[in-house]
Amino acid sequence: MELGNSYQNLFAEINNFTVSYYDVGESSVPIIFLHGFPFDKSMWNEQVDALKATNRVIALNIRGFGKSTDEKSILDIALFANDLILYMDHLNINKAIICGLSMGGFIALNALKRFPERFEALILCDTQCVADTAEIKANRYKAIEQINNEGTTDFNEKFIKNIFHPSSLIDKKEVVENVRKIVFANSKQIITAGITALAERSETCSNLDNIRIPTLIICGREDEVTPLEQSEFMHQNIEGSILNIIENAGHVSNLEHPNEFNKHLINFLNSTDFT
Repeated sequence: MELGNSYQNLFAEINNFTVSYYDVGESSVPIIFLHGFPFDKSMWNEQVDALKATNRVIALNIRGFGKSTDEKSILDIALFANDLILYMDHLNINKAIICGLSMGGFIALNALKRFPERFEALILCDTQCVADTAEIKANRYKAIEQINNEGTTDFNEKFIKNIFHPSSLIDKKEVVENVRKIVFANSKQIITAGITALAERSETCSNLDNIRIPTLIICGREDEVTPLEQSEFMHQNIEGSILNIIENAGHVSNLEHPNEFNKHLINFLNSTDFT
């Protein structure tokens, strides 16, 4: 289930799966948006709308999510990063500006650590560089066990409640319902495979002081999934980075306050000569 829009849904065969993506607008250096777990590329619709007139904007579905295929592979962040590089190769994109939210940020940081020459700038949204603690990892595997025994409903509903600021649950019911539809469209297999990928990811904090490209960090002040302190840590350790905090927002700040989020994106893009 993807939110409707007017963009053509494109497909490419890479790394033994079919990736689904949008590719609109024009600029010499494209912006590639990576969604979080367990969403799809349509979570970036407001950002695509805001940037398409002045930039080439690409939003893709990560392997197994949305209309991208693969219900069988063991998923992990490094695999997603490999997919990203092969996808860029397929489209003859030498360098890109990469923007990732939550799991998308994990992928961006993994790819940047291993393929730094492929990226012109970095945008990290409601994400972090740390790996799971033993406690958090154990809780993820408990969630997988519960899902296998009882299905995804309880997990999905709790997740949806946790990612939004409390006021958004009341005042932005259409946004919440759209997210609910996207989350519930995932199969049990993809939900559990995605949780495993999150649990087994490696830290990327040790690479932060090697990042030398322009970096924007955006976080909702009340993000309970990847707390603001994690964004502040990345900001302190990425030289020259910019940190923008969105008030009255949780883990999906781009959906809760798209106009403010887009303003930060546009200001960042205008501050450097990417296009």
